[in-house]
Amino acid sequence: MDLASIVQVLGGELHGDAACVITGLAPLETASSQDLSFLSNPKYQQQLAASQAACVIVAPAMREVALARGACIVTAQPYLYFAKVTQLWKQQRDRAQRAVSGMAAPLVHPSAVVDAAAVVDATARIGPLCVVEAGARIGAHTVLKSRVTIGEDCVVGARCLLHAGVVIGADGFGFAPDGERWEKIEQLGAVQIGDDVEIGANTCIDRGALHDTVIEDGVKLDNLIQIGHNVRVGRNTAMAGCVGVAGSATIGPNCTIGGGAIVLGHLTLGAHVHISAATVVSKSILKPGHYTGMFPIDENASWERNAATLKQLHGLRDRIKTLEKELPK
Repeated sequence: MDLASIVQVLGGELHGDAACVITGLAPLETASSQDLSFLSNPKYQQQLAASQAACVIVAPAMREVALARGACIVTAQPYLYFAKVTQLWKQQRDRAQRAVSGMAAPLVHPSAVVDAAAVVDATARIGPLCVVEAGARIGAHTVLKSRVTIGEDCVVGARCLLHAGVVIGADGFGFAPDGERWEKIEQLGAVQIGDDVEIGANTCIDRGALHDTVIEDGVKLDNLIQIGHNVRVGRNTAMAGCVGVAGSATIGPNCTIGGGAIVLGHLTLGAHVHISAATVVSKSILKPGHYTGMFPIDENASWERNAATLKQLHGLRDRIKTLEKELPK
């Protein structure tokens, strides 16, 4: 694609040769003289100056620095602009591949198993070895990559993307103790997934026990995430890889949860709550903000000393309280 075509579709202020042909997208440090790159953080402007990129997407504040190097596209949000460029690039590549093959791929792969009682929109794509069970519904323009399983009566909205190995609607983890054995609690709910949701590879969303597990519109889930039964995730919330959300937790809209974090069951996170990676959320958080609950890494001997000190804090607190009472008023 030439720069003129990109700017015509996405806007932005182009400085440089509009006819320049771009053959790839790349980071600043590895970009070649035919690549388009971007700078979203000013602290990397040294990489900008040294970059061989044909053109760089920058914010207005970096216009002069970028022009001193060469061609640039100036836009208010360079990272967002670059995201839209990748979408445009993929559309162009897909069209080219279809042109080469001379035919479009089938919307439902021959190896997929789709129950006759399932409802799949005519525009949805079902990949190899997928399973869509009875009563499930798949919305318009939704794509299921290979080996996705949609359990019975589960609903996936429009324009969703489910990557390889996703399982929607497996049984939630519910068992009642009976002496030394466990009695299974049948999971009678389903999973409701809204529109414009993306779910990463091998992520599992369990069906509800009595009412449905709900993933609202615009939610983005990374790979290897576990969502327990009866969880509700609010619109436009994003979770990084290996997050675990225990049953009946409620997560509000526009939250972010870092990789490997855990949200315990029956808790509530309000809107705009942001959880750092590896944090264990052990109580409800209703106030918007950024929360962290991890013990920083250290040399083992130092970590053991600090851990031992932490165990003594409760006793030290009691001693301080006693001393404070003994002080003269």
